[in-house]
Amino acid sequence: MIENNFLNTEEEIKLRDEVKDFVKTVDPELLRKMDRNEVDYPFEFLRQAAKRGLLGLRFPKEYGGREMAWTAEMVAIEEIGVLGMGLGCSYAMVSIVGEALNKFGTEWQKEKFLKPIVQGEKLSAEGLTEPRGGSDFFGTTTKAVKKGEKWIINGEKRFIAGGKAADFYLIYARTDP
Repeated sequence: MIENNFLNTEEEIKLRDEVKDFVKTVDPELLRKMDRNEVDYPFEFLRQAAKRGLLGLRFPKEYGGREMAWTAEMVAIEEIGVLGMGLGCSYAMVSIVGEALNKFGTEWQKEKFLKPIVQGEKLSAEGLTEPRGGSDFFGTTTKAVKKGEKWIINGEKRFIAGGKAADFYLIYARTDP
C-alpha cells in the first residue's frame, strides 16, 4: 500500500509513524474485552498514550500538549481509529473536552482539568446528547443559571461518552435564554 502524504507536513508524517508504533503495542485482547463489555473504560490505553505524549497534541506544552496543528491531531486520530470506535472515541475525548478548557477556561481550570487529562491522570466526559435533540449543541435545551458563585444546571443528557468512568464532565447548556 502506498501512502499519500502530500498534504502532511514532515512533522505530521513523523507523528503518523509514532502513532502507528503505539497502535502496534495495544493488546488485541483489550479490543475483544471491550466488545464483550468486560472493560468499563480503557484507562490503561489512555495512560500509555499519555506516556508517549500522544494526548492533546494541539494544546500548549505547559499543559502537556505539543502545540501541533489540528491536522496533526487528525493524523493521530486516523491511526488510532484502526483500533475501532471505542478506543477512537476515548482518545478523541481528551481533545473534545480539552478544546473548551483551553479556549474558555481560566488558568485554574486549565491546571486542574486540562493538564491532568492530557497527562492521562484524569478522565473527562462530554454531556451533549439530549433525548429530543440528539447531538445538536445549538439546539440544547439544558439550562445553566448562575446563583452567586455557582451554576445551577437543569436539563437532561443521555449517551454521555465516558460518563461511567469520568472524573469530571463538560456539559453543554444554555446560559443566555
